[in-house]
Amino acid sequence: MSAGFDDAFASTDPADPLVWLRRGEGMFGAGPAVLRIDDREPGPRGARAARLSAAWREVAAAAEVDDPLGIPGTGLVAFGALAFDERSDAPSTLIVPSVITGRRGDTAWITRIRTADAAFEEAAATEIGPEWSAALAPGAESPEAYAAAVEQALTAIDAGEVAKVVLARDLAGRVPPGADLRRTVARLATGYPDTWVYAVDGLIGASPETLVTVSRGAVTARVLAGTAPRGDDPDSDAAAALALATSPKDQDEHQYAVRSLVRTLEPHTRALAASEQPFALKLPNVWHLATDVEAELRGDASALDLVGALHPTAAVAGTPTDAAIEVIRRLEPFDRGRYAGPVGWIDHRGDGEWAIALRCAQFTPDRDARRVTAHAGAGIVSGSRPESETLETRVKFRAILEALA
Repeated sequence: MSAGFDDAFASTDPADPLVWLRRGEGMFGAGPAVLRIDDREPGPRGARAARLSAAWREVAAAAEVDDPLGIPGTGLVAFGALAFDERSDAPSTLIVPSVITGRRGDTAWITRIRTADAAFEEAAATEIGPEWSAALAPGAESPEAYAAAVEQALTAIDAGEVAKVVLARDLAGRVPPGADLRRTVARLATGYPDTWVYAVDGLIGASPETLVTVSRGAVTARVLAGTAPRGDDPDSDAAAALALATSPKDQDEHQYAVRSLVRTLEPHTRALAASEQPFALKLPNVWHLATDVEAELRGDASALDLVGALHPTAAVAGTPTDAAIEVIRRLEPFDRGRYAGPVGWIDHRGDGEWAIALRCAQFTPDRDARRVTAHAGAGIVSGSRPESETLETRVKFRAILEALA
């Protein structure tokens, strides 16, 4: 954890931490929740985000906010995690804690939030619990079954049903009773400082992919599609990056994702710009092809409105989106829950930062222990090979497995 944030980190709930961090900046939520909004209703793509956005507008309009700083993350803020699929049994959720401690640059703040008829709550710090570990094993789908699902996806691609589909597989296990989940967050923040490290309603991870950021009318997003494992030494690492950058299969997969995001953003923005060629993004375990997109917000759309318009992106679903979702429902033997869904925060102005919930695990209470389920996926396009896609998921599991070990 970064210097100066230790007390804030110690104040968040060890069994259910509320965290949003990147490069030593971000926010911790603590104390009992002042407000929680859950949406479980099925509907068309984007329906849950639209309903949450409408509900949040009502809350923000009725709130009395004293925010002398007026910078991203100050004032009234809700942390959120949304389900990947509108038919998922997992809720799409906004949570407003009673205390938020944040830092951006050289500015730090504490926000206290209460309902009109209640007193302000204080958040007591608790000592970080002892080290613990959890082992995960294949869950509803074995690696062999996943390879067979990739073959079926390639058949759908050859038949013209989709041009790309992202298939995931799962790992599952249990964590010891009383395990302090802040340790998992701390390991991810230390090992993957350039990612969005998050903990919202039992969903904990370190995502390299920004879905969308809205700040004072500026809109930014980052597309990641195309992945290669890091090399074992400088020469093999450079060769891996070069092979990724020159791979027709990975370039095609990446362009699908970029075109999908640009088309979706265009009705909501102006002055939209995206780099012509992707760059290689280096993470501790993988290389990604990445493209940054910038635009100016058109109208009064909030960050949650854009989340609803953009999710799910081609990078985590496929192309065409609706057809890819149907293939995912047919081939994946589980409910993804919030894996590959939006995770982030929104403030009373409608600004916010949202990532795609990748490199993550969902912790769920279960009798005297807690279940933990992790997912990782790979983009399947014409020319994909089942063994290579299975290896890619294994590499993507590394971040959360290390954090649990």
